[in-house]
Amino acid sequence: MKKSIWHKDYLTLREALKTMRKDNDLTQTELAEKLDKPQSFIAKYENGDRNLDLLEIIKICEACNTPTEKFIKGLLKQLHS
Repeated sequence: MKKSIWHKDYLTLREALKTMRKDNDLTQTELAEKLDKPQSFIAKYENGDRNLDLLEIIKICEACNTPTEKFIKGLLKQLHS
């Protein structure tokens, strides 16, 4: 299988991260400030222009006050449905 940031599983990940951010009432700018990153960092992974590694996902979960385990369990449920 060809790996691509446009693969449906990556789309599911991006949408889950965006939903988590919005559920915590954070704008891209507010989340970026918590992560000490530019707003474009958030926009790029939400739009599929950038992939994230696991450590970045953990930091995003922490910045959104969401336990990483809860996020991953929800993501896995979406990926396997």
